[in-house]
Amino acid sequence: MKGIILAGGTGSRLAPLTKVTNKHLLPIYNKPMIYYPLQTLIEAGIKEILIISGPGHAGDFVNLLGSGKEFGIRLSYEIQDEAGGIAQALGLAEDFADEEDICVILGDNIFQDKIEVDDFKEGARIFLKPVEDPKRFGVAEIKEEKVIGIEEKPENPKSNLAVTGLYVYDNSVFNVIKTLKPSSRGELEITDVNNHYVKEEKMDAKKLKGFWSDAGTFESLYRSSSLVKKNQ
Repeated sequence: MKGIILAGGTGSRLAPLTKVTNKHLLPIYNKPMIYYPLQTLIEAGIKEILIISGPGHAGDFVNLLGSGKEFGIRLSYEIQDEAGGIAQALGLAEDFADEEDICVILGDNIFQDKIEVDDFKEGARIFLKPVEDPKRFGVAEIKEEKVIGIEEKPENPKSNLAVTGLYVYDNSVFNVIKTLKPSSRGELEITDVNNHYVKEEKMDAKKLKGFWSDAGTFESLYRSSSLVKKNQ
């Protein structure tokens, strides 16, 4: 299995912090943000990892992380020329994946749990976390322990289980992405990818026990730093 970190986007919600650097290079407590998703993949046993970023600060990732030798892994880099959504960015990883399964993590997601992927066989897997404000997230509807639907930022959530920014896919995901049409935001949505697997009954889900936080706003950036410091 190969790993992919999606670290593109403009980080506009964190301006002016992101005026001269990529969001994923901002500090979470005592490390750059990108270190945390990198560590999540490494702890899952993944040795080959691709970082996908925008063109503005791609060299900064290379300067920071290099070849990956420091971490005992092999790092590759890819450029997403323009913002087209998470699924569009993931589509750039097809050659890197080389027909292997992939574990995909959003570069601003911080996980306490060690992620298990060794038992993954086919289809897709998402990781869920109960939240107090599910309207902010993609929300999974569960029936008899099976995922029967995912809604993006629903007005009336069917559960409090947020879909976190961590996904496992078999190699068919790249064919799925090629069938997607842009959403009302003009982007290819990862929720549409996940719902494809739900309809095919090839989606499973794991519930996280430890803390999880994204870090895309000032509040969540601060919360992530506080959680990391508290749990070190």
